[in-house]
Amino acid sequence: MSPVLAAALQFLALVAALALAHRPLGDHMARVYSSEKHLRVEKWIYKGIGADPDTRMRWTAYLRGVLAFSAVSVLFLYLLQRLQGALPGSLGFRSIDPDQAFNTAASFVANTNWQSYYGEQAMGHVVQTGGLAVQNFVSAAVGIAVAVALVRGFARTRTGELGNFWADLVRGVVRVLLPIAVLGALVLVACGAIQNFSGIHEVGQFMGGSQQWNGGAVASQEAIKELGTNGGGYFNANSAHPFENPNGFTNLFEVFLILVIPFALPRTFGVMVGSVRQGYAILATMATIWVAFTGLMMWTEFAHHGPAFDLAGGAMEGKENRFGIGGSSIFAVATTLTSTGAVNSFHSSYTGLGGGITMLGMQLGEIAPGGTGSGLYGMLIMAIIAVFLAGLMVGRTPEYLGKKIGTREIKLAACYILITPALVLLFTAFSMALPTPKNSMLNGGAHGFSEILYAFTSGANNNGSAFAGLSADTHWFNTTIGLAMLLGRFLPMVFVLALAGSLAEQRPVPATSGTLRTEKPLFTGLLVGTVMIVAGLTFFPALALGPLAEGLAS
Repeated sequence: MSPVLAAALQFLALVAALALAHRPLGDHMARVYSSEKHLRVEKWIYKGIGADPDTRMRWTAYLRGVLAFSAVSVLFLYLLQRLQGALPGSLGFRSIDPDQAFNTAASFVANTNWQSYYGEQAMGHVVQTGGLAVQNFVSAAVGIAVAVALVRGFARTRTGELGNFWADLVRGVVRVLLPIAVLGALVLVACGAIQNFSGIHEVGQFMGGSQQWNGGAVASQEAIKELGTNGGGYFNANSAHPFENPNGFTNLFEVFLILVIPFALPRTFGVMVGSVRQGYAILATMATIWVAFTGLMMWTEFAHHGPAFDLAGGAMEGKENRFGIGGSSIFAVATTLTSTGAVNSFHSSYTGLGGGITMLGMQLGEIAPGGTGSGLYGMLIMAIIAVFLAGLMVGRTPEYLGKKIGTREIKLAACYILITPALVLLFTAFSMALPTPKNSMLNGGAHGFSEILYAFTSGANNNGSAFAGLSADTHWFNTTIGLAMLLGRFLPMVFVLALAGSLAEQRPVPATSGTLRTEKPLFTGLLVGTVMIVAGLTFFPALALGPLAEGLAS
């Protein structure tokens, strides 16, 4: 079987699995976030944290809950790393340095999971399992909660109440993430991923010296790492490591875990707003971009550019033989079009245009299908921009799902789409202008610029993958990328929740003959065009200096 055919069959199998899961999982999440009942274990949790799950919150109270919980999480994870040397189960590793501890705490709480350290050489079992794995669950649940709050803003009228953050957070973990992660971990263990708490042991000689590995609860962390679109790996090689991702089947299964919740959330949205066709329009937009990016990535990586490429069957540098170009390309697109950041190959080794595709996937805002929750609310923001543009073209007040998109709403949407590009471009400019940060670049020229642009694109968009050439464990990058991750995660949430509160207070506007039908294919095309144009106009100059220049020169 040719590698191209194998890649196509893998992709079709993935599409079929996602299609089968879309409706039942989407309906399940709609029931979870619409239910008035609390499970017994949830009541215990509410009692333990002192929260009243039946209190109805306006957007300001909901936001305070998000920020307070996240701030406490950053502090807890920072202290856990700083105290690692004195904790049991540390495997003899010392405490983490302050700047790296801040970077890692910000990273995992912001659902970014950027790692400027070697996991198997820095983090013991307590930090990995009690700190990082816990944040993999709760940071993902926070993202879903904010998305559900925005959906309630569209669904509710003449009220500013968006639900209860603590109830949404706990339900997301207990009823959605935890059951699927347990099943996912069992599948990974059955297929060869490790799951233990062993210490460091020698596994043989390597280039004249001993080679050592430590074990860990890898399969369980791998499952939630992908399911929650987190991305932080137990090992430095991430999902290219055979302990995390043993074979071709686990590779495809991990991609399924990455995509299953983001692609199911449009169904949840449609059910909760009372029109599943609206959910299908959002799903079609996400799927169109995802399919196009995957096809383009395969084309760039399978294209032959000389004898070495002919012998390898394509651009195999930086890719695992057990996954090949097809499995690597599917994974790379999935992980950068979502906020996952896990890697099974090294994006710095992709062709110039292939590396640009991974970067552009993040620069779109990671909305096709995006992260757990963040993809849905990001796409709904773009839908608001699209109906606003349509309203300008026909000269009438834009409406979406029976809500008028007025001055306040469009200002909040505009602030949302501007904040992450501003963070990416400003931090990249500072890093290129100052003398010290450039010393971290492995390569010069366009590729070296791409390393820094990719790092801040990844951090500000809460992705977490790296170009693999940048030495990011420095005071400058640990601090600036940490700030980019926190600001890129929580400032957009401020605008999303403010927008949700504004929409929930409105009265519904009856549809007329002039109302834009946002469940039709025409709107899907408009939305795809809006997404591509907004990202293209914003990032094209920077992309032209990096991956485009490199790709055209090769």
